[in-house]
Amino acid sequence: MISFFKRFSVGWKLFSLLFLTLAAFSYAMFQGGFVSWFLFYSFLPFAIYSILLMLYPIRAFQVTRKVNQEQFTAGQRLIATITVKRSFPFPLFYLLVEDELSERMKGAKKLEEPKKLFFPWFKKSVTYSYALLNMPRGEHQFGAVRVRTGDLFGLIEKEITFKVENYFLVYPSLINVDYRPNEKQYEQGSASTQTKYWKDSTMAVGVREYQPGDKFAWIDWKATARRDSIMTKEFEQLQSRDVVVFLDRTKSALFESVVTHTASYIKAIVKSGARVSLVSIGYDQHVFELQSGEQHIRSMFYHLAKVECDSHKPFSASLDSPRLKTDMRQVTNIIFTSNLNLDLVRKLEGLVGQQQTYKVFVVKTYYDQLAKEESVLIERLKNRQVSVEILQNRDAENGLKEVSSS
Repeated sequence: MISFFKRFSVGWKLFSLLFLTLAAFSYAMFQGGFVSWFLFYSFLPFAIYSILLMLYPIRAFQVTRKVNQEQFTAGQRLIATITVKRSFPFPLFYLLVEDELSERMKGAKKLEEPKKLFFPWFKKSVTYSYALLNMPRGEHQFGAVRVRTGDLFGLIEKEITFKVENYFLVYPSLINVDYRPNEKQYEQGSASTQTKYWKDSTMAVGVREYQPGDKFAWIDWKATARRDSIMTKEFEQLQSRDVVVFLDRTKSALFESVVTHTASYIKAIVKSGARVSLVSIGYDQHVFELQSGEQHIRSMFYHLAKVECDSHKPFSASLDSPRLKTDMRQVTNIIFTSNLNLDLVRKLEGLVGQQQTYKVFVVKTYYDQLAKEESVLIERLKNRQVSVEILQNRDAENGLKEVSSS
């Protein structure tokens, strides 16, 4: 239906142009005189130009877009450069070029508009640039550039949309945080150490069969001789410096701040030398295993760049998912959320009873005050040895800043 109306509009404009030309010619023939023929010859060049413009193939234009970066951090400036080239220099009275933005990019502040009007005439190439400030986090795509031209009277207008795709990723912004890993302790709590091993090799509590990866020094030769199979010493378990980070993707106005703090602490944890795992709980679950290395970090940050607050069920209901069953007693579990509620507190109380270590970061805006119910829940968690910190932040010229904790 739309294509039919377009064809009808073009046909009607062509008919109007021919009708006006014939009308001017008829007026000159019947009226005669200098004035009538002057009007006809004055109008004839514009009519011929309009007809030639209708035949001019603007579809043959070459449109390109260049973006100053392929990867951004939330809040950075994007500069796009649009170039329109043509091979035949047909005189164009005007050329309107507009870069089509997605709905999310339309919300970004614009230093310059993504469209511009040119009067190119015989120019073979036109170029312009525009800037988008404070790019939002996520995966973005440029899809098309619209080009429009026409004659002086507006009788003939030609418009075409060129498919010009560009993909780019905007990672979450980072803030400076101070992460101090917990000291590793014996299960009895009698001593502490900063060693990176999970076992204290000075305190053997038993023997077991040899497993690939066991050190040669751990072999118990006496037990090996008695049982006629290689046996290794079983050592006292220590608390690991490794960290499992949980991201609450419950719908919240503070979700961007939650993602920012999650990414910032992951960076700080990695910098401290510990391995880190990310568990992103929302409409679907993404579990990144405990690893280290650049590829692992890039995978987590890529997920944090694209993640949305799309959870359809309470965050607490997913903490005991079978996919999350690991040796949780040997790691520190850190939860990032903006919603501290009774269901989450009850779930954490049960998990702490299973000798699991948890720490909760609750993100609030700078001007928010803790409700009485939240203060009671925080005290309840602290009584169960669950550390709770309130992260308050605000948007300022220098970006997102952590200003308080408790």
